[in-house]
Amino acid sequence: MASITASADQAHLTDFLTEKTSLAIDDAIARPGAVRINVQGAFIVDDEALTPETTSDDGSVHDTRVIRLPHHTAMVSHIAIDIGGSLAKLVYFSREPNFNVLGGQLNFLKFETDMVDQCLEFMKELKMKQQQFDGSSCRELCVVATGGGAYKYYERMKQVLGIEILQEDEMECLIIGHDFFITEIPREVFTYIDFDPVNFAEPRADIYPYLLVNIGSGVSMIKVAGPKDYERVGGTHLGGGTLWGLLSLLTGARTFDEMLAMADKGDNAGVDMMVGDIYGADYGKIGLKSTTIASSFGKVFKMKRQAENESEDDGGILNRDRAQINGTEEASRTFRPEDISKSLLFAISNNIGQIAYLQSEKHALEDIYFAGSFIRGHRQTMNTLSYAIKYWSNGKKKAYFLRHEGYLGAVGAFLKRQPRNWGRRNSMEDARP
Repeated sequence: MASITASADQAHLTDFLTEKTSLAIDDAIARPGAVRINVQGAFIVDDEALTPETTSDDGSVHDTRVIRLPHHTAMVSHIAIDIGGSLAKLVYFSREPNFNVLGGQLNFLKFETDMVDQCLEFMKELKMKQQQFDGSSCRELCVVATGGGAYKYYERMKQVLGIEILQEDEMECLIIGHDFFITEIPREVFTYIDFDPVNFAEPRADIYPYLLVNIGSGVSMIKVAGPKDYERVGGTHLGGGTLWGLLSLLTGARTFDEMLAMADKGDNAGVDMMVGDIYGADYGKIGLKSTTIASSFGKVFKMKRQAENESEDDGGILNRDRAQINGTEEASRTFRPEDISKSLLFAISNNIGQIAYLQSEKHALEDIYFAGSFIRGHRQTMNTLSYAIKYWSNGKKKAYFLRHEGYLGAVGAFLKRQPRNWGRRNSMEDARP
């Protein structure tokens, strides 16, 4: 008799939990902003590397640095996407595959914007998995979109996915996502410089004011004085798109990551004119070392002209036109793609770093955060930006970086569907009557 009673109690408990889960799913889908996500104990998985990524057959790049949320139990029925000029970044929540284990994780992946159709197919698969999980065709996934592509691809997203697409302001999402990362996630924010590579900064609440330098295809510099108090104070059109475009013309690299890999193997002194090339040594009077760049690509014209002249001499006057063509080809072989990649990376990064410093001085901002998919945890890029801030500030300021630097907008869009104070560690407890 006792065993029968116990079985009945267990059945009632199972029915109760099933009903509660079903109601939670319905409520999450009907009112996505009502979901409370518990970030207590949140941590980044695989914190040994700064840029661990895997590429799938569909062209997506999965960031393995997922964020574990071990205490979150509620259903999450929305995903977020930030579609920029070069990349589309996706953020979504998934439960633990083992239902006996509480919690879940935030997942991050990106597609090149030219592959937006593959991205939509991936989102469509997420929608199908959502329907299979809750067992009802009427329960749909909600997509929160930001970035220029949220408007450019709005109709296509609606057509392919057949669900509601919510559009959110790009700048607001960027700030929300950034604030969440730097206040809530341990081992997210760090400084980087050659002689002292990685030092993590602890999450803190007193973050304002600060300067956020978001480097994507172009560059935006935003003064943030509070959660809703921000303004774009400057920027530059010379950003990641510039590097990508020029190196596509000048080297054989097909992808941005290939270009960064080339830069790692390069020596910019092969194309840049250095202080030592002009003075033969340091220019100590004004504090310039011989290895300081005096002119980016400053050696190219002289070396190219020399190669053309030598080719002309070999070919003679009658073959002048052909010699000029051959000379150009010979000159192009004189410059290694790796050296060109490193020189251009330095040129763009140094320029961004100096402008960021000047904006921080103009607006009296001590903390400077660099984010955006241009950085990608690339050590030379971070070191150049850090050095620029340190050099121009005489060591008084630091450059801060984030491990999820390319996903601020997508995470901000994800959080936009949450109640006020979402993500704050002391606001995640269940509401009490």
